[in-house]
Amino acid sequence: MLKAQDRIFTNLYGHESANLQSAKKRHDWSDTKKFLKLAPDQVIEAVKASGLRGRGGAGFSAGMKWSFMPKNPTEDRPNFLVVNADESEPGTCKDRDILRNEPHKLIEGCLIAGYAMRARAAYIYIRGEYYNEAEALQKAIDEAYDAGLIGKNACGSGYDFDVYIHRGAGAYICGEETALLNSLEGRKGMPRLKPPAFPAAVGVWGNPTTVNNVETIAVVPAIMRRGASWFASIGRPNNAGTKIFCISGHVNTPCNVEEAMSIPLKELIEKHAGGVRGGWDNLLAVIPGGSSVPLLPKEICDTVLMDFDALRDVQSGLGTAAVIVMDKSTDVIKAITKLSKFYMHESCGQCTPCREGVGWLYKVMCRFVEGNATVDEIDSLLDATKQIEGHTICALGDAAAWPIQGLIRHFRGEIEDRIKNYKLRAA
Repeated sequence: MLKAQDRIFTNLYGHESANLQSAKKRHDWSDTKKFLKLAPDQVIEAVKASGLRGRGGAGFSAGMKWSFMPKNPTEDRPNFLVVNADESEPGTCKDRDILRNEPHKLIEGCLIAGYAMRARAAYIYIRGEYYNEAEALQKAIDEAYDAGLIGKNACGSGYDFDVYIHRGAGAYICGEETALLNSLEGRKGMPRLKPPAFPAAVGVWGNPTTVNNVETIAVVPAIMRRGASWFASIGRPNNAGTKIFCISGHVNTPCNVEEAMSIPLKELIEKHAGGVRGGWDNLLAVIPGGSSVPLLPKEICDTVLMDFDALRDVQSGLGTAAVIVMDKSTDVIKAITKLSKFYMHESCGQCTPCREGVGWLYKVMCRFVEGNATVDEIDSLLDATKQIEGHTICALGDAAAWPIQGLIRHFRGEIEDRIKNYKLRAA
């Protein structure tokens, strides 16, 4: 478990005010000017050494991503930081609490990350439904401007840096970084092809851009203050640091909690969420990283660790670390069908495999819920998910395919029994 003194988000539950005065008491904005006196590459190297991997789902090295940005931006082609606060993944609600209760950590993180990448400004793209969160964040931004912490000569460092909020309109696809950039520009939120143009080369308004998740940016000030080695000492190698886990579903006390990476899933649920409803033996399955990753049955959940590599090894993923718990009362086929409907609805329709295939997946899944299908169709459905996976511009096709693949991998017998029972009833 994470030691109390190692927690970064000490106001995650909003027990204290989110204002600047209270944030400073929690050590936000301390020594910030000192970090802006370092060479930008020194900041990047510190983030690399910390082992920080993207907290939005991809798990790519944050410092490495920053290093792709041009070292000598020009006045007519500046660098930009874009923060992805379009938190739309079902089961995920960690960034919302940061925006509401710890906004100054994000703003300070934007300043430090922007300095490291030689960026002119940060644009925080926030989910349209997060009205109150956007208001809280704007209030914190205004406080930071009034105190001279951002804007012209930020923190008295000689570095000019602005922070802006852009509100989305509720489209899940805009959580994909290039669709987000299109939306930020006022275009339809549809993903861009990459290659040829990666955001670090051609991003928002054609300028070099890095897109990072809220949590990724918000932990950067703590890394700089406490040291890269401190952050790297938490968790396992290549899976370092703290992580906010969102625990929902059939648990006694659903919650968001900051914990150490690599904590056992069973320990996470039992110590922070009050355990599975009806006891651990009543567990059926867990989706460990938000709706887009494959579920895991109880026998794997007994021992699996919550980090990027451990979950990859059991053919799932950490994703956004949204832990969705399902007990034995769950109709697991129906649960995955609901996710199929979500991805069908949220597909932007740009890619044929996704536009046509995801709707077909949902229709077949609806028949599986009833049992009105043949056993041969299970393999046909699995084959269709393989045709969609990896064949679309963005990862929404993968996100639609993986939950079904996990269902078939671990609960094929349940699907077959449903089909057999339907035939018996019809006979």
